[in-house]
Amino acid sequence: MRDVLGDIAGWYAAGETFGLATVVNTFRSAPRPPGAAMAVSAGGEVAGSVSGGCVEGAVYDLARTVMDSGEPVVQRYGVSDDDAFAVGLTCGGILDVLVEPVGPATFPEFAEVAAAIGAGEPVAVATVVAGPGRIGARRVVWSDRASGTLAPGAPYADRLDAAVDDDARGMLAQGLTGQRHYGREGERRLDELAVFVHSFAPPPRLLVFGAIDFAAAVARIGKFLGYRVTVCDARPVFATAKRFPEADEVVVRWPHKFLEEAGDAIDERTAICVLTHDPKFDVPLLEVALRTRAGYVGAMGSRRTHDDRLDRLREAGLRDAELARLRSPIGLDLGARTPEETAVSIAAELVQLRWGGSGRPLTDTSGRIHADGG
Repeated sequence: MRDVLGDIAGWYAAGETFGLATVVNTFRSAPRPPGAAMAVSAGGEVAGSVSGGCVEGAVYDLARTVMDSGEPVVQRYGVSDDDAFAVGLTCGGILDVLVEPVGPATFPEFAEVAAAIGAGEPVAVATVVAGPGRIGARRVVWSDRASGTLAPGAPYADRLDAAVDDDARGMLAQGLTGQRHYGREGERRLDELAVFVHSFAPPPRLLVFGAIDFAAAVARIGKFLGYRVTVCDARPVFATAKRFPEADEVVVRWPHKFLEEAGDAIDERTAICVLTHDPKFDVPLLEVALRTRAGYVGAMGSRRTHDDRLDRLREAGLRDAELARLRSPIGLDLGARTPEETAVSIAAELVQLRWGGSGRPLTDTSGRIHADGG
């Protein structure tokens, strides 16, 4: 829903009811992950995509039907034996798509959800997609409160809601979106009721150190991949917003001091790119970075620079286990030369680590393209 939020927030503010289609489950090589969304306005305007074009026509028609009926529907789309190009997925995957009418009457919390997403406040939307009860029943979960119920009018609603609240907050903390299964009353040992939890966690952070031309390219592609991008350098003449228009913030600070002060804001979803390749900057910075929880720490430089850097870091007291976390030279081996090509190589490594890819050409691999059915 994040991808279409700008469009649907306007429709909602105008009092419209629109059709919202959300991928709630995938199997095999599905083209888009759970949470991908497509919306259809009352006037027939389309925003977003659930499959990259394979089944959008069928989803559009279903969204129009749902707007008329007012009843949410979960529809499965897979390969059609008769005409795969018409309503099937030519990639061979399978999608379960929740299509629901959304408007002020059906989703009164939507404006709060949209505001939370815009402000970077964590929020999760839990929706019943299969099993007993009402398909489309919804509960919105924040870190400190919740609204709505997954079992309207049922005597066991509080128990089910409490179980889902706990799981939704845990998923939100990890930035996870997906289905959870329960008994009708929230029993975790049962699986008759399927609840789709759509987490809207703040975007992961990309910290780029070194205000050079390579940093501008990395900031640009990092923003494209959905990161909140910070560029940091101690030199005010280079670290300017004008030179890095795609960055969310440009900080003039000694890099290691900035990272020390960031503290708990550095988590497993944070990527740190050290592009300074100057010992007086990068050694103190990497000494701090490799002791954070950051999921990715990469540093630019030649192999000779890397070896010298490792020696300096060992002298600073870092252990082999800490040094093993360092991705240097940074990026995948694409033969990159320009700043833009180098940024692609760094982005490729970030994507590979996120999803567990091999980094090999797909023509040299076999089996499913997307791991875990994503």
